[in-house]
Amino acid sequence: MRKATIVVLQVVIAIALVGSVAVQALIAPLLWLDLGEGELLGRIFLVGIVVLGVGTLQVFGICVWLLLNKVRRGSIFSESSFLYVDVIIAAILVAAILALSLAIALAPGDTAPGVVGLICGASLVLGGMALLVVVMKALLRQAIASEAEAQTLRAELDNEVI
Repeated sequence: MRKATIVVLQVVIAIALVGSVAVQALIAPLLWLDLGEGELLGRIFLVGIVVLGVGTLQVFGICVWLLLNKVRRGSIFSESSFLYVDVIIAAILVAAILALSLAIALAPGDTAPGVVGLICGASLVLGGMALLVVVMKALLRQAIASEAEAQTLRAELDNEVI
């Protein structure tokens, strides 16, 4: 991956992180005020879902940023990369659970069934994304094993050459 690509991706992630902090600091309180006439438990639940959901995106962005740093240094094919990948998988799964929780909370109310169905679909897609990252983690594991095997073979050949 070229350095310019990594820099562009990091700029996009930085903008997204600043925007997400703005959502948590500005939009979430406004949502709380907008729901002022509703029941307190519902307000806490909805605003909590928004804040936690945005938090999962922040965790995802930070982990991708750290993985991009490893790509730039040429150290992506190391065991330490798995920690970031595991955190990404967990963040996506938490986002899926939050979306499903929101759908379940909205289902008995006045929310249109189509909206509830869309949120359920989003939860399903998020679960699928987590599975995709699990597959990519397995590919990373294979690449690391292949790289280690290649280094071993190179070392053996270097010792055999006169």
